Amino acid sequence: MVLESETVFIIDLLAIFAIYVIINLSLNLEFGYTGIPNFGKVLAVGAGAFVAASIPGRIFAGMAGIEGDYITDNLAIVSQINMWLVDNTGIGFAIFFLTLGIAAVVGGGLGIITSYPAIRLRGDYLAITLLAFGESIRIIGNNFTPLVGGTLGVQVPDPLSFLPDEMRFPVATVGLVLIAAVVFIFSEKMVRSPLGRLLRAVRDNEVAAESLGKNSTQIRIRIIMVSAALAAIGGALYAFYVGGTIAFAYDRASWTFWPFLMILIGGLANNKGVLIGTLIFVTLRKIIIFYKDSLEGYVPFDAVWLDFLLLGIILLLILLYRPQGIFTEKPTATIANRFDTPKSGAKKLFNMLFR
Repeated sequence: MVLESETVFIIDLLAIFAIYVIINLSLNLEFGYTGIPNFGKVLAVGAGAFVAASIPGRIFAGMAGIEGDYITDNLAIVSQINMWLVDNTGIGFAIFFLTLGIAAVVGGGLGIITSYPAIRLRGDYLAITLLAFGESIRIIGNNFTPLVGGTLGVQVPDPLSFLPDEMRFPVATVGLVLIAAVVFIFSEKMVRSPLGRLLRAVRDNEVAAESLGKNSTQIRIRIIMVSAALAAIGGALYAFYVGGTIAFAYDRASWTFWPFLMILIGGLANNKGVLIGTLIFVTLRKIIIFYKDSLEGYVPFDAVWLDFLLLGIILLLILLYRPQGIFTEKPTATIANRFDTPKSGAKKLFNMLFR
């Protein structure tokens, strides 16, 4: 069974769309709902990818009794791990979800670490400080070889190695879409709870929120933590999907500025807008990449630069003619009263984090 090129295009489009939806929803919580200009988003995304590249492979190698240096002999070790996973599918999935949990913890921890020295800043100063933190992940990855192989990168074990090659990416895409749907529902519940109104209050008038007894600094720190945890999950999923990690792939353009562009296109503080903005962006960029050979004769320059030019033009048009995005922010109804019952696990989580 050989997949048609159009099918491959759609499968890859949906996979990248799902990963960016997770990251963009986390950014929308920070910037759209709370007003935190996190220009260091790549820090959490890269951290999640580095967790996926450094931890599960070593765990699998230890369980399978595979010897050798994990970085130096990476290709050989990961190949043996993938063969071992064919007969140990359950363990593979268990370690996969454990890795996502570790990535979330690491991402949340980095969110706390970066927020404390920066959170008392506002506006441009906060954005620049977070941008500087974001650059650190690529520098560490490039120069600390034992982490993810430095400039050569490493391969990531494939929990789906038991599947035929032609089924691997379709099944992975379905899983990514399901995880993105769970994150979307979680985000919707957050912004439709009393917490959502609190975030808007901090964003719109911090002094008024503090006059009502709300600690805006703690709220900002905790929302950065939660958002960083979600973004780290997205980074780990991307590493598993592409099957490897290399530090320079986690640059500020791909994992900070493009997510900002996507949520600006769709509309800030609107999760539906995040979905539409992400779909428009990813589709346009995938079309350019997938059909760049066909576009060579129609542009007077290398088609590889076409996506940067077109997406820059789209950003300018959005900012000039519809700065609120496709979907404007609207008042959201608080979710049903059953959310406010003591038995609600979601309410307990929100109370622990934000009260």
